[in-house]
Amino acid sequence: MEIADELLIKNAKGTQAVHDAVVAYLANQRLGTAKTKQMGEVAGTGKKPWKQKGTGRARAGSFQSPLWRGGAVVFGPRPRDYSLKVPKKLKTLALRKALSERLLAGDVMVVNDLKLDDHKTKPFAAALKKLALAKTILVVADPVDDNLKLASRNLPSVEVERADSVNVYQLLRFDKIVATKSALEKLQARMCKA
Repeated sequence: MEIADELLIKNAKGTQAVHDAVVAYLANQRLGTAKTKQMGEVAGTGKKPWKQKGTGRARAGSFQSPLWRGGAVVFGPRPRDYSLKVPKKLKTLALRKALSERLLAGDVMVVNDLKLDDHKTKPFAAALKKLALAKTILVVADPVDDNLKLASRNLPSVEVERADSVNVYQLLRFDKIVATKSALEKLQARMCKA
């Protein structure tokens, strides 16, 4: 197919871009909400547990001490932002490289159209089984209609995505990619922008 031929990259350029794009995508999924309490945040009184001298015990100044059970945590996690930014040109290069590698490996199947008569999962699953024998399948369609969305929703190993929102991580994660002709053309247009 002529579209597939235009997308192929013969050299190794772009491998680092793919790695950077995937790392950034996974980092951006993190919420960074892990948090432990420091001494000022632990509930408790400010009273000294016992007098400084004369008891025979070690000196203690606070019930919130990290040494005590129920006390604070030393150097614990604090809320932080894990997000990474990837330049547009690097993102485009990574997308081009990932798709060309999948095309070279023969993991991309192009179909003319993916229209479903109803929203039932069973016929959709049977159709996918005929098309591509794989454990996990990414379906890339240009206009994703409601029937396609609803039919695929109950299949844990199948993901349906629009051509303008497919990312590098999705292209690499699935065993097979089933794309409509119009979706592949849209993907090619996305890669020629930068």
